[in-house]
Amino acid sequence: MKCRPILVRLLPIVLLTLLAACKPAPQSGGGMAGMPPPEVEIITVAPRSVPRSIEAPGRMQAVRTAIVTARVEGIVERRVYVEGSEVRAGEVLFRIDGRTLAANLAGARASLAKAQAQALIAAQNQERMQALAGSKAISRQDLDQSVAARAQSDAEVAGAQAAVTRAEIDLSYATVTAPISGRIGRALVSEGALVGRNEATPLANIEQYDPIWVNFSQSSAEFLRLRESRASKVSLQLVLENGRVYPLSGKLLFNDLVVDPVTGSVGLRGEFPNPDRALLPGQFVTVRLPVAQALNAIVVPQRALQVSPQGQMLLVVGADGKVMPQPVKTGGLSGSDWIIDSGLKGGERVIVNGVQKARPGSPVNAVPAKP
Repeated sequence: MKCRPILVRLLPIVLLTLLAACKPAPQSGGGMAGMPPPEVEIITVAPRSVPRSIEAPGRMQAVRTAIVTARVEGIVERRVYVEGSEVRAGEVLFRIDGRTLAANLAGARASLAKAQAQALIAAQNQERMQALAGSKAISRQDLDQSVAARAQSDAEVAGAQAAVTRAEIDLSYATVTAPISGRIGRALVSEGALVGRNEATPLANIEQYDPIWVNFSQSSAEFLRLRESRASKVSLQLVLENGRVYPLSGKLLFNDLVVDPVTGSVGLRGEFPNPDRALLPGQFVTVRLPVAQALNAIVVPQRALQVSPQGQMLLVVGADGKVMPQPVKTGGLSGSDWIIDSGLKGGERVIVNGVQKARPGSPVNAVPAKP
């Protein structure tokens, strides 16, 4: 009977313990409710005059390309050059077995000596006939035959001389030299290969790409704008595939004389110095071409612009410190910045860094962007 008073006294303590366990734990300062607004970097845009440029995809092309070929038949004895190296015009590249060619030259020279000896006999015979013809000792026919024989022998000498010259040229072709200066590629034949049989066998390719060309195209409307702005006197820039701007500027060379009826574009060509051979033929690049001066233009960095199926958009910070989406339309480039044609009037605070942390309608801590 003594247990009932003890239970009565313990019951309030148990109830207090259960109530304490059911209370929610205090939220720590690291929870979502206690976090400060995310920090974003902004720029305050204002109208100003900037150079306007256009960009077009282009492809690099060597200024000169030469295919080194074997012009005589023979066995390749040796490759002299180093593959991928720079060669100069006239530098020896391959040596072809020239023993047969040397023998042909010796035979041609022997034929020339024989023809010259026969020409000497024909000349002496003609002189004797002319002396006899003066005393009426021979007929006119005999004299004419001696004259014709001498002319024939002279022609044979000329033919033999031409054969010697041709044999000398063939022998010189056994030493294959570079037709132009430039960078030579890998050898297309190996040592010991038979080349030049009934056709000119390619041996290697040489490309000259300092300077180097870039071919690109523009729409006829942009081409008219280029002509009006005299862009041929403006420097070109190249943006490489990794996004890096090529440090050396180029110049515009020429344009096609007609507009392509299929694409409505005009072909253009630029030239760039390439002393370090950083640009390679066949490489794809982006050509940046300044075309005019944009007055009272608003520009934003490319990283600030967002593109969605609904169009182009910027994130701006309103007077209440909250993020607002702002639809815009671009009108070309100014260096690496977009020119905003519509959507901004000036004075807006545009988010340029931290866009991924800014959500429309949420507050942010806006700080000026670093230069």
